[in-house]
Formats: sequence, C-alpha cells, structure tokens
Amino acid sequence: MSSYEKPDYWSLRARKEGYPARSVYKLKEMDERFGLLRPVPGGVLRVLDLGAAPGSWSLYVLRQGAARNSVKLELTAADILPLSRQYDRGLFEGERFRFVRGDITLPEIRKPLLERGPFNLIISDAAPATTGNRGVDTQRSLELAETVLDYAENLAGGGSLVLKIFQGGDTAPVLRRIREYFKNGKSFKPQACRPESFETYYVGIQKL
Repeated sequence: MSSYEKPDYWSLRARKEGYPARSVYKLKEMDERFGLLRPVPGGVLRVLDLGAAPGSWSLYVLRQGAARNSVKLELTAADILPLSRQYDRGLFEGERFRFVRGDITLPEIRKPLLERGPFNLIISDAAPATTGNRGVDTQRSLELAETVLDYAENLAGGGSLVLKIFQGGDTAPVLRRIREYFKNGKSFKPQACRPESFETYYVGIQKL
C-alpha cells in the first residue's frame, strides 16, 4: 500500500469531522492565515470552487457560512466528477449552492459559471489526471492553473484567489501574473500537504 493510500492523521481527522477528503485542512489553514472568507459589507460573499470533487472545500465554505453569522454567501462549484453526498447533510441542496458538472476548460461550462459572478473569492484544488511522469504532470498542472487564472478575471475588486499547482515546471509566470492582478501574491504550502507531494498553492489577495 502506497503512502497515498494509507489513512494518515489528516485523512482520519477528515472522516471524524465529516469531510470526504483531507484537503479540507489545506483550505482551512489558508482561510485562517489569509482571511479568505471575509464578509462583504452590505452584500453577499460569492465564492467559486473550481475542481470541487469530492466536495471538501465546498463543504468547508458552506459550513463556515452557516457558522459565521456575519458572512452571507453564495457558492458555485464545478467538476468533471460528482460530489460526494456522504457528509453534506443536505447542504448541497440548499439555495445558496449550485453545482455545475463538467470540464472547466470548456466554454459551455465556463459560461454558466461566470453568470453567477462577479465573485469575491475563487478557490481551486483542481489537479490534472496524473501520468507518473513529473514533466508531463507539471505541464498539465501549469495549463490548468492558467485556466483558473482566466476565471479570476471575473473577480470583483478586492477579491481573492487560491489555486493549486505542481512544482517543478516553469511556474514562475503564473505567480508573476498573480502579482500583477493582486495587491499580494505568494506561494504557500499547507501543513496537510503530504511530505512527498510536489503540490503547492498560489494565493492572490485583494484584486486590483
């Protein structure tokens, strides 16, 4: 059994706390560090979750919206795969949530997603289908990150962005582009990332 198949501390904690995947703690740490889920004065916090399956990040956002009385939010999510319904307890059926199933790189999926904007926060834990060839996988991840960045053009002023990217390729242009769009742009690797993983996250705060 590989280390990716063995349930570790984060995986066991996710099951205990009702999330389908350990990735929730990556978003939780970034939210606590960068203040991603901030209330919109007099308005609604509109969030877009790209590559949402199996649904941990969407569940976190919806639960935080319910727990923080000061945050009114609407969440739109998309993925090729369906969301897990094991832990949502009806949250994925609420009026504040919409799921679009499909490939986020396709115009016919992009259009209904952007119609829900402009967004205040875009989050993406999307990763390409991996081949085991690091060069191929990092290039595919780079192309996917560029797609997510294209969605960020629909962010409202002051909005934030989180996207996953595989290290090892020529990722500098992606971070440079983020720093052009946002007041602050940085690379961040949450504690819940597996030690052997070459994934990291780029965070953009306060879109210009």
